[in-house]
Amino acid sequence: MKKIKTPILELERITEVKNPEIEIQESETVEERKIQNFEQENIVWCNIKFEKTLLNNVKITNSKLERNTFTDVIFRNCNFSNTSFENTCFIRCQFENCKITGCNFVEARLYKMAVIDTNANYSNFSLASIEEVMFQDTTLRNSYFQENKLKNIYFEKADLMGAQFFKTSLKDIDLSESQIQGMAITMEDIKGATIDIVQAADLLYLLGVKIKNEIGD
Repeated sequence: MKKIKTPILELERITEVKNPEIEIQESETVEERKIQNFEQENIVWCNIKFEKTLLNNVKITNSKLERNTFTDVIFRNCNFSNTSFENTCFIRCQFENCKITGCNFVEARLYKMAVIDTNANYSNFSLASIEEVMFQDTTLRNSYFQENKLKNIYFEKADLMGAQFFKTSLKDIDLSESQIQGMAITMEDIKGATIDIVQAADLLYLLGVKIKNEIGD
């Protein structure tokens, strides 16, 4: 299992945000804080720096969290469904048991990040810079990757069924432990990726051939 350097928070130094809706909105920097048991939708938090922060059991949906910077942040048991993180930077962050279904990560930067046991179906990572990121036990069904710069990306038991890759090379990326049925990709972009022999059948459509299930006499 590949290890990604993720945040180590000094919990004894972290203080809880009592009223996130007001305090965060009025802040430029949120450092060594804890946001938990908070639920809200249609909020706008933009141009804020979050550092050494824990978000636990937070539900922020249908919202805009754009142009923020998250550094050494842990997201645990959170739901950000249909929220936009466009132009947002994640550095040494970790998502644990979260739901980021339908989220917008367009032109975001993901660096030294781990996404574990998380639902990321229908998320859009177009034009994002993704480096040293691990998707472990995470579903990425029907997610969208377009013109991405990928470097040291690890899919460990990820579900990529129906995911779409366009002008995004998977060279040197190991897909052998993941589900790739129905994945949409070009021959050029899949070239150099590692798959197992069973997965090869899922990509034969790229050659324009068909497989017969019956064996003739």
